[in-house]
Amino acid sequence: MQRRKFIQNLSLVSAATAVPSILHAETAKKKKNFSIAFISDIHIKKLDTAEAGMAKALQTINRMEKQPDFIINGGDSIMDALAATKEKTQTQWDLFNKIMQAENKLPLKYCLGNHDIWGWQLKEDVKADPLYGKAWWLQQTGYASTYYSFDHRNWHFIVLDSVQENNGGYIALLDNEQFAWLETDLENNKEKFICIISHIPIISFCSAMFAKDMMPNGDWKLSRALLHTDAKKIKDLFKKYPGVKCCLSGHIHLQDEVTYLGISYFCNGAVSGNWWGGPFQDFAPAYALFDFYNDGTVERTMVEY
Repeated sequence: MQRRKFIQNLSLVSAATAVPSILHAETAKKKKNFSIAFISDIHIKKLDTAEAGMAKALQTINRMEKQPDFIINGGDSIMDALAATKEKTQTQWDLFNKIMQAENKLPLKYCLGNHDIWGWQLKEDVKADPLYGKAWWLQQTGYASTYYSFDHRNWHFIVLDSVQENNGGYIALLDNEQFAWLETDLENNKEKFICIISHIPIISFCSAMFAKDMMPNGDWKLSRALLHTDAKKIKDLFKKYPGVKCCLSGHIHLQDEVTYLGISYFCNGAVSGNWWGGPFQDFAPAYALFDFYNDGTVERTMVEY
């Protein structure tokens, strides 16, 4: 009996000793694959603070000891083109390009922001101008479309156009043609890990925090320009594709991280903070660094540069 008990105890000790090795082996499977920087809502304009701020943000990214593989510009590169004259819009883009060329050497991917669109809110009729609307942004970026996708390592990135014209303003949604394209792109890349980028959040909490006040009856005040109005439709689509792991956005100038049905939705503040007037609702000017892992997980670090 004593011998049997000794053998049982020995087996238990051996199993306990093996546990750390097993855990270590599991941990070892997770390995960082690459990193990216996500800059959004720069809103560059002729202002010393804005010019120095944009330059400083790019400098801190480019001078990192371990540089990110590339930068995603989440939209609203310039202060505003919706209601700006052609001359003023050109001045803003010239300034943006000047600082970008001087301070950034990393590959750069663009996402369209609402303030990057020219003329939708101009009083004069400029619809016949070849640069009207999203055409100026396409010329600026050299892209053929306002939405596109690309691969990097074992990840697939999908960049959406979440800004659609609405009676002189804009509404957050994907038009039918873009939604059909998204369905096809997800299906063609369903074996990969997938990251979605949209200027306006698809799902977030901070969209509801943007307005200072509630509705008179106590309801939340949430504009159709602050959150995707087709979020439920997109959510249902994502459920079919477990490879969709995260969605990155800007627009709100606030920060949050919402995990919904297994997908992480990150809203990533603003390089300009309160449009170059300091922090916006307690969030200082900042950008995000994302680490992508080979097991499909994503981790974010916010940098108040």
